[in-house]
Amino acid sequence: MSLPLCGSLASLVVVAGVFLPTRTFQTRSVVRLPLASRELKAVKTQEALKQRASKRTFQKSPPPQPPRGHDPDAVAPSTPQPPQGLSRRRTASADHQPSPSGAATASLAAALARERIWRRGEGNAGPEEREALPFWQRTWFLALLLAMAAASFALAILLYLGLDLHEAAPAQSYAADPDTVVEITYGSVIKLMHERTKFRLHSHDVPYGSGSGQQSVTSFPNVDDANSYWIVRPQPNSSAKQGDPITHGTIIRLQHMRTRKWLHSHLHASPITGNLEVSCFGGENESDTGDYWRLEIEGSGKTWRQDQRIRLRHVDTGGYLHSHDRKYTRIAGGQQEVCGVGDKRPDNLWLAAEGVYLPVILRK
Repeated sequence: MSLPLCGSLASLVVVAGVFLPTRTFQTRSVVRLPLASRELKAVKTQEALKQRASKRTFQKSPPPQPPRGHDPDAVAPSTPQPPQGLSRRRTASADHQPSPSGAATASLAAALARERIWRRGEGNAGPEEREALPFWQRTWFLALLLAMAAASFALAILLYLGLDLHEAAPAQSYAADPDTVVEITYGSVIKLMHERTKFRLHSHDVPYGSGSGQQSVTSFPNVDDANSYWIVRPQPNSSAKQGDPITHGTIIRLQHMRTRKWLHSHLHASPITGNLEVSCFGGENESDTGDYWRLEIEGSGKTWRQDQRIRLRHVDTGGYLHSHDRKYTRIAGGQQEVCGVGDKRPDNLWLAAEGVYLPVILRK
């Protein structure tokens, strides 16, 4: 499973967690609220009809009047008796059903009780109400939490196991074992690191605004920049081949990998300090003596290795490849000037850093 797929799964779980409760409550509100409202309306209508029927009954059955000429006290029984017609109707209705006001009140109370149960939620409802809900509505929140936890755990595992650290950081081509000697051979693609400032020799398709107007060369602070790779080449028409080691005093060329131009110098002034300008010039099939640099290895080494400090001296002008702390502020802001100086200085020293180092090919 790739990281985009895992991200999509996590997004799906989050969207489900947002919309599932909303849809559930919307469904319940649409189904339950109209039912409660209809029950309340029906109860009120029934109560009104029964009240009207009671009024008509009282109007049709007036109480009987005593006969004329008789003394009410003389013929009246000791216990008052209700009228015959009204008494029979009320007795019959009392034997078989509750009073209209009592039934309406009971129905209204039941409807309000159901409404209160729904508003309190499923947790406060009784067993019958709880059993009426589907299983997924009673357990969706717990299932959502479990799914989110599983997705988060899977994402963490994939980030830990599937993260390609080689893409995030520049590839280190030299061996991790310090006892292993890495030779620089023709055809190797390397970065040259300025020993004191740790900036890399760099070029880009931006011309100088002064001097020759050729492609500018600087030193760059970031390690993972693709414009800092240089291909080590021999002189034209040389017998040297790819995979051959490079010895002290050999004349080499450095071809910028991205633009295919050559590290070059001439008598133009550099933009900041006014020293010899260093630029990129020419092309794949266009090169001259301004691209020639003589390799000088510091110490007793005879062949160029990665752990050795070197100087590159320009053949035509005699200037050493040089850099310092002074930086550009506009087009190449934050990058250091690279120039040529005529004498040996600590700022002339460079080291082979990241790159692709071709192995030495032994020839007969």
